Amino acid sequence: MEVNQLRYVCAVAESGSFSRAAELCHVAQPSLSQQVSKLEEELGSRLFDRMGRKIRLTDAGKTFLPRARLVLQELEAARNEVDTRRSDGRGSVAVGVIPTIAPYYMPSRVAAFTRQFPDATLKIVEDTTPVLVEALRSLTVDMAVMSLPLRHREFDVFPLHKEHLYAALPKDHSLAKRTSLSLGDLRHEPFVLLRDSHCFHEISVEACHRAKVNPQVAFESGQFSSLLGMVAAGIGVSVVPAMAVEKSSGCTFVKIADQKASRTVACAVMRGRTLNRVQREFLTHLQRKTPA
Repeated sequence: MEVNQLRYVCAVAESGSFSRAAELCHVAQPSLSQQVSKLEEELGSRLFDRMGRKIRLTDAGKTFLPRARLVLQELEAARNEVDTRRSDGRGSVAVGVIPTIAPYYMPSRVAAFTRQFPDATLKIVEDTTPVLVEALRSLTVDMAVMSLPLRHREFDVFPLHKEHLYAALPKDHSLAKRTSLSLGDLRHEPFVLLRDSHCFHEISVEACHRAKVNPQVAFESGQFSSLLGMVAAGIGVSVVPAMAVEKSSGCTFVKIADQKASRTVACAVMRGRTLNRVQREFLTHLQRKTPA
């Protein structure tokens, strides 16, 4: 039994796909599949049911997976404990970040960090919250920048930034000159929102429900830029966080008059794991209000 085989099994389980797991592990899919099959032969049990494009853990897989994760966590802890003795700044850090935060929050902080630690190895992985949660568990990433609430007790959570929500309107909208509005004012408008695979979808819908609005969704996307393009074209209205407000987007942004209409950006780390010096320094960079 090899460590890479354990990593491959965890990656397949978290991604639900051999091809996606191969991408996450930076290995050719045939090689990954062969190693998983080799492990299954050694164990004498299949770990996954392969049903066309669908991958499902068998009962044996469900028993094996937590143990595999524990082994990887212990190995990572051993590596990090050794790394903490190093003070030359040549450690590594892998950071996950959700797409609705990555392009706005990360660039300046990554730039500040690499200036201070030019010899550090930094890897940024952009994906949705469910994928990053599994990546944290399998130690594919060291920390993940996501939006609260995060309903998982096995993580230490460090709040980083709180921001208000804004309504995005076409420039010629009748409410575009307002300084604030209630989402109730938009109850008869079509909405363009992020897909429900993104945690900001839930934040947006909850804000609508507090205003007793059941949003009629005309368009869904995975990127704020696509939503704003649709708003500018008059397809509908949207809800975006302050960091996604773009004056050049062709939209007007009006603050939502609801004190709960906000999101909190936070960094999650697997509870109990030891961060090396570089990882601790990157977390410190994230916690600063303005990059160094």
